[in-house]
Amino acid sequence: MTPTPWYLLQSGAGNYAFNMALDEALLQAVPRLGRPVLRYYGWTEPAASFGYFQRYAEIERMTLLRPLVRRPTGGGLVPHDADWTYSLVFPPGDEWYSLSATDSYQRVHEWIQAAFGRLSLATALAPACSKSLPGQCFQGYEKFDVLWRGQKIAGAAQRRTRDGLLIQGSVQPQRLGPSRADWQQAMCDEACSGQGAQWVEFAPDAALADQARALARQKYSQPGYNQKR
Repeated sequence: MTPTPWYLLQSGAGNYAFNMALDEALLQAVPRLGRPVLRYYGWTEPAASFGYFQRYAEIERMTLLRPLVRRPTGGGLVPHDADWTYSLVFPPGDEWYSLSATDSYQRVHEWIQAAFGRLSLATALAPACSKSLPGQCFQGYEKFDVLWRGQKIAGAAQRRTRDGLLIQGSVQPQRLGPSRADWQQAMCDEACSGQGAQWVEFAPDAALADQARALARQKYSQPGYNQKR
């Protein structure tokens, strides 16, 4: 497999609005960047994100975590009090962009499963949907979610536009054993062998950073946006 350059962005911990804003800014910028981007990030405070199409009034009854932020992707409620968060962005010319939503969902979770395998942690992909509390991403599971001992530990949500494909994902580590740093390295190593990725360290340029700050200020920190439906 011929190595393909991928960008790796280690953005550290951010607040709820900036975390969502940077993911959207990366999606808008990926045609210009021209390469896939894998971003690892954390949260400066406990928070919860929820799917773009969910109703705020229902979400605020599901969790005590605050603040609540509407993601640019779909899916359900995700707690961010101890999770490992990542995003992936692919330009329109990449093979990931041409996959169906189901296929890209399966593929990213096969990647996560293989990374855990590198850490000697046996996981499985859910063969079918089993939802106990609709609207909550980690109560029950969807087909192809990553399971450990029958419980969901990894899920994701997607948005595909003319600019590219954005996947936002969360791993709920619980008592898995490996550290976050170990898992991130295993993900990168698996991408090299399984995806043909060749990692290039990446930092947002001024235009991308400015756009992320603007989206955080004007959109994701605004009650009018987060509570719009």
